[in-house]
Amino acid sequence: MLTNKTISTPRLKQFVRFFRESGTPVFFIHGNGSSSFFWEETMQNLPEGFRGIAPDLRGYGDTEDQLIDATRGMADWVADFQALREALGIEQYHIAGHSLGGAFLFPLIAEEGERVLSATLVAPGSPFGFGGTKDEKGTPNYADFAGSGGGIVNPEFAKLMGEKDRSSDNPQASPRVVMNTFYWKPPFKPEREEEYLSSLLSQKTGDTRYPGDFVPSENYPFVAPGNYGPINSTSPKYIGASVEKFIHAEAKPPVLWIRGAEDQIVSDNSLFDFGTLGKLGLIPNYPGEDVYPPQPMVSQTRYVLEQYQRNGGTYTEVVFDDCGHTPFVEKPEQFLTRFHPFLENHK
Repeated sequence: MLTNKTISTPRLKQFVRFFRESGTPVFFIHGNGSSSFFWEETMQNLPEGFRGIAPDLRGYGDTEDQLIDATRGMADWVADFQALREALGIEQYHIAGHSLGGAFLFPLIAEEGERVLSATLVAPGSPFGFGGTKDEKGTPNYADFAGSGGGIVNPEFAKLMGEKDRSSDNPQASPRVVMNTFYWKPPFKPEREEEYLSSLLSQKTGDTRYPGDFVPSENYPFVAPGNYGPINSTSPKYIGASVEKFIHAEAKPPVLWIRGAEDQIVSDNSLFDFGTLGKLGLIPNYPGEDVYPPQPMVSQTRYVLEQYQRNGGTYTEVVFDDCGHTPFVEKPEQFLTRFHPFLENHK
Protein backbone atom coordinates (compact mmCIF):
# COMPACT_ATOMS: atom_id res chain seq x y z
CA MET A 1 0.00 0.00 0.00
CA LEU A 2 1.25 3.47 -0.92
CA THR A 3 1.33 6.19 1.74
CA ASN A 4 2.41 9.81 1.55
CA LYS A 5 4.17 11.68 4.36
CA THR A 6 5.94 14.97 4.89
CA ILE A 7 9.26 14.32 6.64
CA SER A 8 10.85 17.24 8.49
CA THR A 9 14.64 17.36 8.40
CA PRO A 10 17.10 20.06 9.52
CA ARG A 11 17.31 21.18 5.87
CA LEU A 12 13.67 21.24 4.71
CA LYS A 13 10.31 19.46 4.80
CA GLN A 14 10.29 16.74 2.18
CA PHE A 15 7.23 15.12 0.65
CA VAL A 16 7.84 11.39 0.39
CA ARG A 17 5.92 8.46 -1.07
CA PHE A 18 6.30 5.12 0.70
CA PHE A 19 5.43 1.57 -0.27
CA ARG A 20 5.44 -0.88 2.66
CA GLU A 21 6.56 -0.04 6.16
CA SER A 22 9.40 -2.55 6.36
CA GLY A 23 11.93 -4.32 4.18
CA THR A 24 15.25 -3.42 2.55
CA PRO A 25 14.94 0.25 1.49
CA VAL A 26 14.87 1.14 -2.19
CA PHE A 27 14.99 4.88 -2.89
CA PHE A 28 13.56 6.22 -6.15
CA ILE A 29 14.73 9.62 -7.46
CA HIS A 30 12.65 11.34 -10.13
CA GLY A 31 13.83 13.43 -13.06
CA ASN A 32 13.28 17.01 -14.21
CA GLY A 33 9.76 18.06 -15.12
CA SER A 34 8.28 15.37 -12.89
CA SER A 35 7.98 14.25 -9.28
CA SER A 36 8.02 11.10 -7.17
CA PHE A 37 4.64 10.20 -8.71
CA PHE A 38 6.47 8.86 -11.77
CA TRP A 39 7.77 5.95 -9.67
CA GLU A 40 4.46 4.88 -8.10
CA GLU A 41 3.75 1.84 -10.24
CA THR A 42 7.34 0.61 -10.06
CA MET A 43 7.24 0.92 -6.28
CA GLN A 44 3.97 -0.98 -6.02
CA ASN A 45 5.54 -3.89 -7.89
CA LEU A 46 8.58 -4.27 -5.65
CA PRO A 47 9.25 -7.87 -4.60
CA GLU A 48 8.50 -9.00 -1.07
CA GLY A 49 11.18 -7.94 1.35
CA PHE A 50 11.76 -4.53 -0.24
CA ARG A 51 10.39 -1.15 0.85
CA GLY A 52 9.96 1.73 -1.60
CA ILE A 53 10.79 5.36 -0.71
CA ALA A 54 10.41 8.16 -3.27
CA PRO A 55 10.97 11.82 -2.27
CA ASP A 56 10.10 14.94 -4.21
CA LEU A 57 13.40 16.75 -4.72
CA ARG A 58 13.93 20.35 -3.64
CA GLY A 59 12.28 22.47 -6.33
CA TYR A 60 9.75 19.80 -7.30
CA GLY A 61 6.36 18.42 -6.32
CA ASP A 62 5.11 18.96 -2.78
CA THR A 63 8.47 19.32 -1.03
CA GLU A 64 8.98 22.64 0.75
CA ASP A 65 9.97 25.35 -1.72
CA GLN A 66 13.54 26.38 -1.02
CA LEU A 67 16.25 27.86 -3.22
CA ILE A 68 18.68 25.59 -5.07
CA ASP A 69 22.24 26.96 -5.01
CA ALA A 70 23.42 25.78 -8.42
CA THR A 71 27.01 26.84 -7.79
CA ARG A 72 27.22 23.75 -5.56
CA GLY A 73 26.18 21.51 -8.44
CA MET A 74 23.92 18.79 -7.07
CA ALA A 75 25.23 19.19 -3.52
CA ASP A 76 21.94 20.64 -2.21
CA TRP A 77 20.09 17.53 -3.39
CA VAL A 78 22.77 15.21 -2.00
CA ALA A 79 22.61 16.93 1.40
CA ASP A 80 18.79 16.86 1.34
CA PHE A 81 18.88 13.13 0.60
CA GLN A 82 21.34 12.45 3.39
CA ALA A 83 19.18 14.43 5.82
CA LEU A 84 16.13 12.38 4.78
CA ARG A 85 18.00 9.10 5.09
CA GLU A 86 19.15 10.05 8.57
CA ALA A 87 15.64 11.15 9.59
CA LEU A 88 14.33 7.74 8.50
CA GLY A 89 17.12 5.91 10.34
CA ILE A 90 18.38 4.14 7.21
CA GLU A 91 21.96 2.91 7.06
CA GLN A 92 22.09 1.04 3.73
CA TYR A 93 19.82 1.10 0.70
CA HIS A 94 19.30 0.42 -2.98
CA ILE A 95 18.65 3.44 -5.18
CA ALA A 96 17.21 4.06 -8.66
CA GLY A 97 17.25 7.39 -10.45
CA HIS A 98 15.65 8.58 -13.68
CA SER A 99 17.04 11.26 -16.02
CA LEU A 100 18.19 14.13 -13.75
CA GLY A 101 17.64 11.70 -10.88
CA GLY A 102 19.98 9.27 -12.61
CA ALA A 103 22.68 11.93 -12.95
CA PHE A 104 22.20 12.62 -9.23
CA LEU A 105 23.44 9.11 -8.42
CA PHE A 106 26.98 9.94 -9.57
CA PRO A 107 27.69 12.59 -6.89
CA LEU A 108 25.66 10.64 -4.33
CA ILE A 109 27.79 7.52 -4.78
CA ALA A 110 30.90 9.69 -4.63
CA GLU A 111 29.75 10.90 -1.20
CA GLU A 112 28.35 7.74 0.37
CA GLY A 113 28.88 4.77 -1.88
CA GLU A 114 29.54 2.55 1.15
CA ARG A 115 25.85 2.82 2.03
CA VAL A 116 24.56 1.97 -1.47
CA LEU A 117 23.73 -1.72 -2.04
CA SER A 118 23.01 -1.16 -5.74
CA ALA A 119 22.39 1.75 -8.10
CA THR A 120 20.03 1.69 -11.10
CA LEU A 121 20.49 4.48 -13.62
CA VAL A 122 17.47 4.93 -15.89
CA ALA A 123 18.10 7.18 -18.91
CA PRO A 124 20.50 9.22 -16.77
CA GLY A 125 21.74 12.65 -17.74
CA SER A 126 25.44 12.71 -18.55
CA PRO A 127 27.70 12.64 -15.47
CA PHE A 128 29.46 15.66 -17.00
CA GLY A 129 26.24 17.69 -16.99
CA PHE A 130 23.69 18.71 -19.59
CA GLY A 131 24.87 20.88 -22.49
CA GLY A 132 28.03 22.68 -23.46
CA THR A 133 30.51 19.78 -23.73
CA LYS A 134 32.02 17.67 -26.48
CA ASP A 135 33.73 14.29 -26.69
CA GLU A 136 33.33 11.37 -24.30
CA LYS A 137 35.59 13.01 -21.71
CA GLY A 138 33.25 15.99 -21.29
CA THR A 139 35.56 18.70 -22.63
CA PRO A 140 33.74 22.05 -22.51
CA ASN A 141 33.12 23.80 -25.81
CA TYR A 142 33.91 27.16 -24.22
CA ALA A 143 35.48 28.36 -20.99
CA ASP A 144 32.17 29.92 -19.87
CA PHE A 145 30.20 26.68 -20.50
CA ALA A 146 27.86 28.41 -22.96
CA GLY A 147 24.97 26.18 -23.97
CA SER A 148 24.24 24.89 -20.50
CA GLY A 149 22.18 26.17 -17.57
CA GLY A 150 18.89 28.01 -17.28
CA GLY A 151 19.14 29.85 -20.59
CA ILE A 152 18.82 26.70 -22.70
CA VAL A 153 15.21 26.04 -21.62
CA ASN A 154 12.38 27.13 -23.91
CA PRO A 155 10.97 30.09 -21.94
CA GLU A 156 7.46 29.50 -23.28
CA PHE A 157 7.51 25.94 -21.94
CA ALA A 158 8.57 27.18 -18.50
CA LYS A 159 5.88 29.88 -18.63
CA LEU A 160 3.13 27.40 -19.50
CA MET A 161 4.38 25.04 -16.81
CA GLY A 162 4.10 27.86 -14.25
CA GLU A 163 0.56 28.59 -15.45
CA LYS A 164 -0.37 24.90 -15.02
CA ASP A 165 -1.43 24.77 -18.65
CA ARG A 166 -3.05 21.44 -19.54
CA SER A 167 -3.86 22.23 -23.18
CA SER A 168 -2.21 21.06 -26.39
CA ASP A 169 -2.51 24.47 -28.01
CA ASN A 170 1.20 25.18 -28.47
CA PRO A 171 2.84 22.41 -30.53
CA GLN A 172 6.33 23.56 -29.48
CA ALA A 173 5.86 24.32 -25.80
CA SER A 174 2.64 22.95 -24.27
CA PRO A 175 3.73 20.73 -21.37
CA ARG A 176 1.29 18.01 -22.48
CA VAL A 177 2.75 18.01 -26.00
CA VAL A 178 6.33 18.02 -24.74
CA MET A 179 5.57 15.14 -22.36
CA ASN A 180 3.85 12.99 -24.97
CA THR A 181 6.47 13.73 -27.63
CA PHE A 182 9.68 13.36 -25.65
CA TYR A 183 9.09 11.61 -22.32
CA TRP A 184 8.06 8.46 -24.16
CA LYS A 185 8.12 7.34 -27.75
CA PRO A 186 4.92 8.30 -29.63
CA PRO A 187 2.27 7.08 -30.08
CA PHE A 188 2.59 5.65 -26.57
CA LYS A 189 0.59 7.41 -23.87
CA PRO A 190 0.31 6.14 -20.29
CA GLU A 191 -3.11 5.22 -18.92
CA ARG A 192 -2.68 7.81 -16.16
CA GLU A 193 -1.72 10.59 -18.56
CA GLU A 194 -3.47 13.29 -16.53
CA GLU A 195 -1.65 12.31 -13.33
CA TYR A 196 1.70 12.32 -15.11
CA LEU A 197 0.92 15.77 -16.49
CA SER A 198 0.00 17.00 -13.00
CA SER A 199 3.35 15.68 -11.81
CA LEU A 200 5.16 17.61 -14.55
CA LEU A 201 3.25 20.79 -13.68
CA SER A 202 4.09 20.52 -9.99
CA GLN A 203 7.64 21.79 -10.54
CA LYS A 204 8.42 25.20 -9.04
CA THR A 205 9.09 27.86 -11.69
CA GLY A 206 10.72 31.29 -11.80
CA ASP A 207 14.07 32.97 -12.39
CA THR A 208 15.54 31.36 -9.27
CA ARG A 209 13.56 28.13 -9.62
CA TYR A 210 12.92 26.44 -12.99
CA PRO A 211 14.51 27.09 -15.40
CA GLY A 212 16.80 29.36 -13.37
CA ASP A 213 18.81 32.43 -14.25
CA PHE A 214 21.48 32.79 -16.94
CA VAL A 215 24.04 35.26 -18.22
CA PRO A 216 24.63 36.41 -21.80
CA SER A 217 27.61 34.95 -23.63
CA GLU A 218 29.59 35.88 -26.71
CA ASN A 219 29.70 32.18 -27.53
CA TYR A 220 27.04 30.10 -29.29
CA PRO A 221 24.21 29.73 -28.30
CA PHE A 222 24.88 33.03 -26.49
CA VAL A 223 23.76 32.04 -22.99
CA ALA A 224 25.86 30.71 -20.10
CA PRO A 225 24.81 29.29 -16.73
CA GLY A 226 23.57 31.37 -13.83
CA ASN A 227 23.60 30.59 -10.12
CA TYR A 228 20.17 29.23 -9.17
CA GLY A 229 17.70 26.50 -10.03
CA PRO A 230 17.81 22.88 -11.16
CA ILE A 231 19.02 23.36 -14.73
CA ASN A 232 21.99 25.43 -13.62
CA SER A 233 22.70 22.70 -11.07
CA THR A 234 23.19 20.27 -13.94
CA SER A 235 25.58 22.55 -15.83
CA PRO A 236 29.04 21.05 -16.38
CA LYS A 237 30.39 24.28 -14.92
CA TYR A 238 29.30 23.09 -11.50
CA ILE A 239 29.08 19.28 -11.54
CA GLY A 240 32.00 18.18 -13.69
CA ALA A 241 34.36 17.90 -10.72
CA SER A 242 32.21 15.17 -9.14
CA VAL A 243 33.02 12.73 -11.97
CA GLU A 244 36.53 11.91 -10.75
CA LYS A 245 35.23 11.45 -7.22
CA PHE A 246 32.70 8.92 -8.54
CA ILE A 247 35.27 7.04 -10.62
CA HIS A 248 37.71 6.79 -7.73
CA ALA A 249 35.21 6.33 -4.89
CA GLU A 250 36.53 3.82 -2.40
CA ALA A 251 33.18 2.00 -2.20
CA LYS A 252 31.75 1.04 -5.58
CA PRO A 253 28.20 -0.37 -5.58
CA PRO A 254 27.13 -2.34 -8.67
CA VAL A 255 25.43 -0.26 -11.35
CA LEU A 256 22.59 -1.22 -13.70
CA TRP A 257 22.11 1.24 -16.58
CA ILE A 258 18.82 0.99 -18.48
CA ARG A 259 17.92 3.26 -21.39
CA GLY A 260 15.61 3.44 -24.38
CA ALA A 261 17.10 3.09 -27.86
CA GLU A 262 14.99 5.98 -29.15
CA ASP A 263 15.43 8.47 -26.31
CA GLN A 264 15.24 12.01 -27.74
CA ILE A 265 16.18 13.79 -24.49
CA VAL A 266 19.33 11.95 -23.40
CA SER A 267 21.22 10.68 -26.44
CA ASP A 268 24.27 11.39 -28.55
CA ASN A 269 22.02 13.58 -30.72
CA SER A 270 19.58 15.01 -28.18
CA LEU A 271 16.86 17.29 -29.50
CA PHE A 272 17.31 19.33 -26.33
CA ASP A 273 20.99 20.02 -27.07
CA PHE A 274 22.07 23.15 -28.95
CA GLY A 275 24.75 21.21 -30.81
CA THR A 276 22.11 18.96 -32.34
CA LEU A 277 19.70 21.82 -32.96
CA GLY A 278 22.41 23.92 -34.62
CA LYS A 279 23.53 21.02 -36.79
CA LEU A 280 19.93 20.57 -37.95
CA GLY A 281 19.77 24.24 -38.92
CA LEU A 282 17.15 25.07 -36.29
CA ILE A 283 19.28 27.65 -34.42
CA PRO A 284 20.94 30.56 -36.26
CA ASN A 285 24.67 31.39 -36.14
CA TYR A 286 25.72 27.80 -35.54
CA PRO A 287 29.55 27.73 -35.55
CA GLY A 288 29.76 24.18 -36.89
CA GLU A 289 30.52 20.74 -35.53
CA ASP A 290 34.22 21.44 -35.09
CA VAL A 291 33.39 24.11 -32.50
CA TYR A 292 30.08 22.92 -31.06
CA PRO A 293 29.18 19.31 -31.88
CA PRO A 294 26.16 17.53 -30.41
CA GLN A 295 26.95 16.46 -26.86
CA PRO A 296 27.59 12.69 -26.85
CA MET A 297 25.59 12.13 -23.66
CA VAL A 298 25.29 8.34 -23.87
CA SER A 299 28.93 7.95 -24.88
CA GLN A 300 29.97 10.13 -21.94
CA THR A 301 28.02 7.98 -19.50
CA ARG A 302 29.55 4.81 -20.96
CA TYR A 303 33.05 6.30 -20.75
CA VAL A 304 32.61 7.21 -17.08
CA LEU A 305 31.13 3.81 -16.20
CA GLU A 306 33.99 2.06 -18.00
CA GLN A 307 36.46 4.09 -15.92
CA TYR A 308 34.44 3.16 -12.83
CA GLN A 309 34.72 -0.51 -13.80
CA ARG A 310 38.47 -0.27 -14.47
CA ASN A 311 38.85 1.09 -10.95
CA GLY A 312 37.04 -1.83 -9.31
CA GLY A 313 33.34 -1.20 -9.92
CA THR A 314 30.90 -3.11 -12.11
CA TYR A 315 28.15 -1.99 -14.47
CA THR A 316 25.70 -3.51 -16.91
CA GLU A 317 24.15 -1.56 -19.79
CA VAL A 318 20.69 -2.61 -21.00
CA VAL A 319 18.97 -1.02 -24.02
CA PHE A 320 15.24 -1.38 -24.67
CA ASP A 321 14.24 -1.25 -28.33
CA ASP A 322 11.24 0.82 -29.43
CA CYS A 323 11.49 2.86 -26.22
CA GLY A 324 12.00 6.52 -25.37
CA HIS A 325 13.13 8.37 -22.27
CA THR A 326 11.10 6.61 -19.56
CA PRO A 327 11.57 2.82 -19.82
CA PHE A 328 9.86 1.97 -16.52
CA VAL A 329 6.65 3.68 -17.74
CA GLU A 330 6.80 2.60 -21.39
CA LYS A 331 8.01 -0.98 -20.85
CA PRO A 332 7.13 -1.76 -17.22
CA GLU A 333 7.22 -5.56 -17.44
CA GLN A 334 10.48 -5.54 -19.35
CA PHE A 335 11.93 -3.08 -16.85
CA LEU A 336 10.95 -5.18 -13.85
CA THR A 337 12.48 -8.34 -15.34
CA ARG A 338 15.86 -6.57 -15.22
CA PHE A 339 15.37 -4.47 -12.08
CA HIS A 340 14.06 -7.11 -9.66
CA PRO A 341 16.85 -9.68 -10.14
CA PHE A 342 19.39 -6.87 -9.78
CA LEU A 343 17.94 -5.96 -6.40
CA GLU A 344 17.69 -9.60 -5.30
CA ASN A 345 21.30 -10.32 -6.29
CA HIS A 346 22.71 -7.45 -4.22
CA LYS A 347 20.86 -7.61 -0.92
